[in-house]
Amino acid sequence: MEMEPSQRGLLARLYEVLLVAGKLGLTSFGGPVAHLGYFREEYVVRRKWVDEATYVDLVALCQFLPGPASSQVGIALGVKRAGLIGGLAAWIGFTLPSALALILFAYGVTVFGNIADVGWLHGLKVVAVAVVALAVWGMARSLCPDRARASLAIASAIAALAWRSAVGQVVIIVIAGFIGWRLLRQEGRIMAPAHRFPVGRRVGTVCLALFGALLIGLPLAARATGNWSLAVFDSFYRAGSLVFGGGHVILPLLQAEVVPPGWVTNDQFIAGYGATQAVPGPLLTFAAYLGTTIGQFPVPWLGGMFTLAAIFLPAYLLVVGALPFWDGLRNVSGFRAALQGINAAVVGLLLSALYDPVWTSAILAPADIALGMAAFALLAFWKRPPWLVVIVSAVGGALIAMI
Repeated sequence: MEMEPSQRGLLARLYEVLLVAGKLGLTSFGGPVAHLGYFREEYVVRRKWVDEATYVDLVALCQFLPGPASSQVGIALGVKRAGLIGGLAAWIGFTLPSALALILFAYGVTVFGNIADVGWLHGLKVVAVAVVALAVWGMARSLCPDRARASLAIASAIAALAWRSAVGQVVIIVIAGFIGWRLLRQEGRIMAPAHRFPVGRRVGTVCLALFGALLIGLPLAARATGNWSLAVFDSFYRAGSLVFGGGHVILPLLQAEVVPPGWVTNDQFIAGYGATQAVPGPLLTFAAYLGTTIGQFPVPWLGGMFTLAAIFLPAYLLVVGALPFWDGLRNVSGFRAALQGINAAVVGLLLSALYDPVWTSAILAPADIALGMAAFALLAFWKRPPWLVVIVSAVGGALIAMI
C-alpha cells in the first residue's frame, strides 16, 4: 500500500531529525553548555527549525526539569519537528555514539580486570577534579550573581556535606526552591508569546503521571519481588529523576547506587567517569558503561542499553509532560523565583561533590595538585577540548606513577 503524502513527510522529518542529532552526537564535545551552543547553531541559525525566542524558552524549561538539560532540549526540538517519535529519534541520534563508545570501553575494563593501581586511571581521577571545578565556576557565575543566591549556594553545599544521601539532596533542592519562592521575586514577570508543540495536555498529563508512578512504584516493586533487574532499573531511573543542574551532579548519586552493593568497584566507576569526559554527547551515557560493567547481565552490552534506557526515561517523560503546560507556568513570578533558588542549590550540590568524592579520591599528593591545575588551565584558559585534556591527564598520571 502506498503511503500518504503526510506519512512520507513524517518519515522524511524523522530521518532528518535522526541524521542531524546523530551528527551532533558525534561532534558535540564540551559538556551541556557547549551542547546548547552546538544546538543553537544547528537548529536555530542553520536549519531554522525554531526561532531564537522559542529556543531560549526550551533551554529555560529544561534547566528547570531534572535530568540532562542538553538532551532534553534535543528531545523537545525533535518533538517540535516530528512529534513524539521525533523526540525519540533526536534522543537516539544524540546519545547512541557516546553510549557505544563507552560500552566498548567497559569491555576493555572488564578484560583487564583489577585496574586500581594503573597510573592512567589516576590521571582520569584528577581530570575529573578539573572538569567539575570548571562546572562549579561557570555555573556559579551565571546562577549566583548576587549575595542572596551565592549565600544559598554555600548553605546548600554545607548541608550536602553534612547530610550525604540522595534524599538529602532532594530535600535541599526543595527547601531552596521554597526560599527562592519567598525571597527572590524582585525581578518581576516576563511575558512571552506562546509556542505550540504537537503534544496535547492529555498526553502531557499521562507522561507526568507515569513519571511519578514509576518513581514511587519501582522501589516498592523491587523490594516486594526481590527481582535484581528491577532493582537495577529502579536505581538508574531514580538517579535520572533526581538530578538537577546537569550530568555532573549525578556522580555522587550514581556512586551511592552502584558501588556499595558491589555492582561495580569504585575504581571501575572512576575509570568510566573519566572516559565519559573524552567522548561527545551527554554525560549520562555513563550509565551505558556502568550497565555493561555490572557482571550479572548475561549479555553485557544489553545491560548497558538497559541502564541507558532507565536513566534517560525520566528525561523524556518530564520534557514531553511539561511542554503543554510550560507557556502558562513560565510567566508566573513565583515559579521563576523558585527556579532561581533551585539553581543556586544546584551550584552548592556541585561544590560539595567537587570535594567528596571527586577531590578526596583523586588528590593524594602535590603532583596530583599540579596535574589538576594543568588540566584546569587547559580547559578554562586555553579552551582545549575535553577529550584532549583527558588524554593529556591520563598520560600525566602514567608518568607520575613511573616517577
